[in-house]
Amino acid sequence: MQEEEGSSSSSSSSSSSSSSSSSSSLWDKWVEEAVLRLESKKVLRSLRPIHIPLSLPLQLESDENYYYQEMQPWDRSSVEVSVSAPTFNKWLHNIPTTSSSSPSSSPSAGEEEEDEEGFCENGPNDSPAPAPAPAPVAGFKKLLLFSGNDYLGLSSHPTIAKAAAQAALQHGMGPRGSALICGYTNYHTLLESSLAHLKKKQDSLLCPTGFAANMAFMVALGNVVSLLADAREPKKEEKIAIFSDALNHASIIDGIRLAERQQTVQVYVYKHSDMSHLSSLLLGCPLEKKVVVTDGLFSMDGDFAPMVELVNLRKMHGFLLVIDDAHGTFVCGKHGGGVPEEFNCERDVDICIGTLSKAAGCHGGFIACSKKWKQLIQSRGRSFIFSTALPIPMAAAAHAAITVAKKEVWRREAIWNRVRDFRALTGIPITSPIISLIVGSEEKALEASRYLLTCGFHVTAIRPPTVPANSCRLRVTLSATHTEDDLRKLTAALASCISFQDISCYKSNGYARL
Repeated sequence: MQEEEGSSSSSSSSSSSSSSSSSSSLWDKWVEEAVLRLESKKVLRSLRPIHIPLSLPLQLESDENYYYQEMQPWDRSSVEVSVSAPTFNKWLHNIPTTSSSSPSSSPSAGEEEEDEEGFCENGPNDSPAPAPAPAPVAGFKKLLLFSGNDYLGLSSHPTIAKAAAQAALQHGMGPRGSALICGYTNYHTLLESSLAHLKKKQDSLLCPTGFAANMAFMVALGNVVSLLADAREPKKEEKIAIFSDALNHASIIDGIRLAERQQTVQVYVYKHSDMSHLSSLLLGCPLEKKVVVTDGLFSMDGDFAPMVELVNLRKMHGFLLVIDDAHGTFVCGKHGGGVPEEFNCERDVDICIGTLSKAAGCHGGFIACSKKWKQLIQSRGRSFIFSTALPIPMAAAAHAAITVAKKEVWRREAIWNRVRDFRALTGIPITSPIISLIVGSEEKALEASRYLLTCGFHVTAIRPPTVPANSCRLRVTLSATHTEDDLRKLTAALASCISFQDISCYKSNGYARL
């Protein structure tokens, strides 16, 4: 009986693998045919890089003098910030920065020197509300940043700064124009190649932002049907079914809305990370062309997409799997390959979309994909086609950031140590550097945020429409350049304005659900 079960299991596994392979082949066929249609119509766009001599910082792979094996003093500038006295007090008293009726009262350098209500010097054990009237103090208030997305602290790294500076000194901002006209250079091709290698894909396409990358992919996806229909009205059964997680990023949602306007896609929204719901939707969908898109690490809740279950469903149902890995790239996985590497499923993710504005500490977005998908997107992704390409100094900086992130392994180790520290200090079972502390009402969230401000911490209250009503929260983000002592001070301040016990009791309901 055990042998029969084993044989059945092997057969089932083989069948699933065959289904996945068949699906992959079908999508390859559809995209290749769409690209051929573009070529036959003479509207297939090509990227022709302008050659510019590479500056020295791009040739850093073998020079260890550019890398560090532990935190340096300059690393702290990525988490230590200052705000002016007027700004601090407006924030503290919840006064909008545009509240003044005087047209000449906009902030200026002169205002910083005026006598203003100063800074509250509450300690972390003082009552969080109401805050006492602050004493008059002029100047600036130093704050410890716990609300940014610079997860590895690379925005202040001298090697990355040097790459940007030398490229700027040699080439200025570079040729200014869209990538399809004159803005694309060998700096950009080198960055694309590095990102493709990081994501284990054939190629990648740079976009001006991560938002634009999602928009470009979704619009190009919607074009597949009309291209295959070749001037005739597509049949209903030829449409693409897009299955989207309920808590996906706004850029995915907006991209899908634009795809819908082409009347070539049918959209299904499944409950957040609910694989049973997704499976039932897949089973009930008669369309052959299926796509599942999800954040890899959700930006407001800090939870991971159920990658193992998604891969299993992909093998069963044969869909194209698209991951937005904005918050996982460089942070997750042994080599910083992101959420797919962390869950050992890089080969099962067909399209990986990411950003260079978070853990890379730079700017820009990218789509890691096959060469055929790249041709399709660069020919039909409007947010790519009609945007100016990244400036050369930013491309140089991002390329340097990839190398630094790969070589300075301690940064990934440090940020996951901080995750463990927070978990140990609070008892809250967090699983990522994004910590969503739901407190309920807007008033409570703002009150807690203002109290943390008086204690010297920059932690923003997240309110509707970003999150649903009554799920307002403090969104705390950790960085490799935070120290264990920083975490002790922060959690002591947090303990004075929220109840860790109440937060940890949420467990399965601890995250917002739309």
